[in-house]
Amino acid sequence: MHPRPTTALPGNFPTRRPRRLRQSESMRALVREQHLRADQFIYPLFVSERISAPVAISSMPGQYNWPVAALAAEAERIAATGVRAVLLFGIPEEKDAIGSSSWSPDGGVQQAIKAIKRAVPEMVVMTDVCLCEYTSHGHCGVLLQSGDHILIDNDPSLELLARQAVSHAAAGADVVAPSDMMDGRVGYIRAALDREGLTNTAIMAYSAKYASAFYGPFREAADSTPQVGDRRSYQMDPANGREALREVELDIAEGADILMIKPATLYLDVLARVRDRVDLPLAAYHVSGEYAMLKAAVERGWLDERRAALEALTAIRRAGADLIITYYAPDAALWLSAEQGF
Repeated sequence: MHPRPTTALPGNFPTRRPRRLRQSESMRALVREQHLRADQFIYPLFVSERISAPVAISSMPGQYNWPVAALAAEAERIAATGVRAVLLFGIPEEKDAIGSSSWSPDGGVQQAIKAIKRAVPEMVVMTDVCLCEYTSHGHCGVLLQSGDHILIDNDPSLELLARQAVSHAAAGADVVAPSDMMDGRVGYIRAALDREGLTNTAIMAYSAKYASAFYGPFREAADSTPQVGDRRSYQMDPANGREALREVELDIAEGADILMIKPATLYLDVLARVRDRVDLPLAAYHVSGEYAMLKAAVERGWLDERRAALEALTAIRRAGADLIITYYAPDAALWLSAEQGF
């Protein structure tokens, strides 16, 4: 890399001035290194079996828990913005120790998949595969020991997660996304899908999912807060970066089609390191706490929402994400459309 000259070059060549390429929006767009597009976004939706009308999520302004009956119209609204993919999370009527309602063919997510596919057949429907929303204890697998030190029985949990993934795929999900962080779950789910003839269902692995403090609003929305202990024995330590590369390599070996880093803006270094190592499609989840922080600052008049949100999403893209899971998806898509319509 050549240093930028600070004085005129020999032979009367003028000093280069990068600002020449920043003088107008058209010029800036012409030389822009990264571009956001609506078809890069994935919009999370919370599907509740407990309600008959949408219910606002207090800690996530603009977001709702949705009954299945309202999802067709919502899917059509989302598609009209240019967003082509959604990620579904389920909130069941009943919970138990093993999350058995998660693989019911009549479950909320299973019904939601069918409703969205009927309304917008071209919409890519992704589903979160995890037990935390469905278990009475709020953990992501079979609870082996309660108390201050939480352990999850890994291998029995794989069987339950595979049953959930198969039920989603059988209902028509295009992509299943295991978020539990159990060891070996990608390979186990791939094998289960293939045995059932569901070979075209893709797997988006939550490959590096950190034990982050920024999931709080999501846990309110999904009613998935652990009743005992926390998830640090199976989600990643926020201090570790190299470990994420090992997790990614394992998921690739087990058959993942898409990899994911979660959270996004707080882990851009991890995202960039993974991007440098792999060629598979790479997603990043702009999580509920990151969204809520922006919303809170906007409500106080401290930030311009459009500029701040698009800057955050651009940073995720610049760090290497091909896909961005974000609660801003429809709004960002409309903002980008307006910018491009001059």
